[in-house]
Amino acid sequence: MAASERQTWSESRATNVLQEGGSEAPQDIKMAVYKHGQLIPSLEDVKLRRPVITEIIEKKFEYYRKETLNIGGTLVFGASGSLSGILANLIFRNSFKVQYEALKTYASLTTLPFLATIVTYKLFVTDPLHSDNISKESCVLRSSLIGVACGFSYPSALAFYKNGRLAVKYHTVPLPPRGRVMLHWLLLCQTGMKAMAIPLLFQVLFGVFHGLRHYTIYERHANSVRED
Repeated sequence: MAASERQTWSESRATNVLQEGGSEAPQDIKMAVYKHGQLIPSLEDVKLRRPVITEIIEKKFEYYRKETLNIGGTLVFGASGSLSGILANLIFRNSFKVQYEALKTYASLTTLPFLATIVTYKLFVTDPLHSDNISKESCVLRSSLIGVACGFSYPSALAFYKNGRLAVKYHTVPLPPRGRVMLHWLLLCQTGMKAMAIPLLFQVLFGVFHGLRHYTIYERHANSVRED
């Protein structure tokens, strides 16, 4: 009974405050009423807070969208290195006439270039972008060099080495003379090495495109943060 009387007294007091002077207070004045020990915001407060909350949510979604685009682009860049590894393995297996351990060589030449491209790109491009320690030209140059090194040279050398060893192990090609192993293998793979010019050109172009796109996304994000 006493609690209900106190509640009625507090509500009547708030009503008297609102109607002080024989007229109601303007609606745009921010008022609050205590009910059960809790502060209830006025309708005007709710209307003012709603756009702010909506803006914060939109900024969060925009940030995560950009991060998803960056991660997705890096994964695609790594996948291009895997494709180069698969193509290099196919070409050098045909050059060495190897038909053994196909699953083992394809598995390594798919995963290793993929991981090498992602890790190297993170160390030399993504991290410097986050720390604002790289220019646009450097970003594009590093991205293209990573495409050449991790997406072409590394899978090509790995495929050449693995299939050359298999050719010696299973005697699929004539054994090279002593001291001239590398020259002998290069002569056997002349046609295949010319075909590898296609993935080389692709990696250079894709590296330039990805580096330019990645830098543009981070630059827009940095500008939006400064404006806020």
